[in-house]
Amino acid sequence: MLAHPAHFFALGCGSGLAPTAPGTFGTLFAWATFILFRPWFGDFQLLFLLTAAYLAGIWFIEVTGRALGDPDHGSIVWDEIVPFWLVLLLTPDNWFWQATAFAIFRFFDITKPQPAQHFDEHVKNGFGVMADDLVAAGYTLLILALLKIILT
Repeated sequence: MLAHPAHFFALGCGSGLAPTAPGTFGTLFAWATFILFRPWFGDFQLLFLLTAAYLAGIWFIEVTGRALGDPDHGSIVWDEIVPFWLVLLLTPDNWFWQATAFAIFRFFDITKPQPAQHFDEHVKNGFGVMADDLVAAGYTLLILALLKIILT
C-alpha cells in the first residue's frame, strides 16, 4: 500500500484492505471522511475537489491495477469513495437520507445495471473502473430524488 502514493489512495487509505466486503468498507470510509471535511468547503469548492479526485483516481487505479495485475482488484476502492462523496454532496444533510443513499449506492455498485456493467466488463482500465461507480452514483441520485418527491 505504501510502495507508491497512488496505491495509498487507490486502496482507500487502507479501507480497501478489509478482509471481506472491501467496497462496502470503502463506501463507509467515504461517508466518514465526508462528514469530517464537508464543513470546511462550499458546494462549488467541493465539486471542484471531487472532480480533481475523480480524475486523479483514474491514474491511481491505473497504476495500482497494473501493480496488482488486476485493473479492478477488490482492494481498489477509490472508485467507490469519490462517487459516493458526490452522492453525499447532493443528498440532504441528515442520517436518514445519508443511510438511504449508502444502501442504494451499494445496491447499484454491486448489481451494476447498464451502462455500469458495460464499463465493468469491457473497459478494463482506470477510466472504466471509475466510470461504473459514477453510473451507480447517478442511479442513486435518481432514486433519492424520486424518494424525496414521494415522501414530501
